[in-house]
Amino acid sequence: MSIIKSISPTEAHEILQNDPQAILMDTRTGIEFSFIGHPIGAVHVELKRPPTWKVLPDFVERAEEHIASKTTPIVLMCRSGARSMEAAKILEAVGYEALYNMDEGFEGDKDENKHRSTLGGWRFHKLPWEQS
Repeated sequence: MSIIKSISPTEAHEILQNDPQAILMDTRTGIEFSFIGHPIGAVHVELKRPPTWKVLPDFVERAEEHIASKTTPIVLMCRSGARSMEAAKILEAVGYEALYNMDEGFEGDKDENKHRSTLGGWRFHKLPWEQS
């Protein structure tokens, strides 16, 4: 049974505000993190990058540079919630115990005009973010 909890961006923000040990890990590419923007205070650990879009072999090692212990609350996010769930499953497999996947991600799903940030996501909920 999985220990990963699916949460909304507003629930993620509450966890981060209420638990000083909790971290927000952005698993998107460097381009997405810098140019599209990211939550203020997020740590950036890419899960995949083009052109292969395969999980990077050192993902766990790079993630562990930011995590105090196996019980540290980790909120994982990406663009819409798919990559971050994959990252959460990888961390769960190596023993992390307090994992949260932010379902809507930073930008949420596409609307009828194929635009993001109109139906959900961190930005849609007007939570604090910045661009590099």
